Amino acid sequence: MILVTGATGNVGRRVLARLTAAGHSVRAVVRDPSRAKLPAGVAAVAADLADPETVRPHLDGVQAVFLIWPFVDTAATVQLAPRVAHVLASAGSPRVVYVSAAYADTDPDSFWAVVERAIAGSGLPWTVLRPTGIATNTLGWAGAIRTEGVVRWPYGTAARSLIHQDDIAAVAVEALTSDRHDRRTYVLTGPETVTQAEQVRIIGTAVGRDVRWQDVPAEAVRPMLVEAFGNPAFADAALASWATMVEKPERVTDDVATVLGRPARTFAQWAADHAADFA
Repeated sequence: MILVTGATGNVGRRVLARLTAAGHSVRAVVRDPSRAKLPAGVAAVAADLADPETVRPHLDGVQAVFLIWPFVDTAATVQLAPRVAHVLASAGSPRVVYVSAAYADTDPDSFWAVVERAIAGSGLPWTVLRPTGIATNTLGWAGAIRTEGVVRWPYGTAARSLIHQDDIAAVAVEALTSDRHDRRTYVLTGPETVTQAEQVRIIGTAVGRDVRWQDVPAEAVRPMLVEAFGNPAFADAALASWATMVEKPERVTDDVATVLGRPARTFAQWAADHAADFA
């Protein structure tokens, strides 16, 4: 049995789909099982990581846990992450596959790094996945692309190595179902860097029309990011990282290929897969 948190998110639902297609028994952690739309055969269970003890009843027979951390507040994470790890460790020590972020190694005070340390210190078997940026984040531009054909955003020359969410899911499923990845940390990226302005052009090609980029000052989008993230510090960190990528492109690794035996998918492939979302 495999327990999946974040089961209705962009990555979590693809993890569910891959696990069920491969014949694995899966429990999906959701807040309201009556409203969750899950693949056939997936058992929906109610739990909330804000109250770690609500997870315990669903760990019977669980060999592995896919963990998406839902809280961006570091102070809350410092309190909650060790408690979640303790509940897992005291219920049979299932393998934990945690989706962190590539910047956990350079920002030890981030919530991503706090969760990594809690898991590593618990004695649980673990695998950490550190994606750079997930390509689905560009869906935030969909409204502007549909209505105006113009994306107004800062740092058009910031070069990013965005990864297809299904590549993260594929690596996660491999780690959940094999002991070959115990105590391994993988930095997951796309196969190349693409500037943000070029991402918009590629999306335009996928939807079959001209889409333009217009650079705007960072302060013009900060309020929107604060609202989206629910955390001013998180918004400022995102803007600072994009500014850095203008001069220093985001890193590219071959970790996806190492785990899966095939290259990571390109941003153009992702855009083609999601053309309907922008049309």
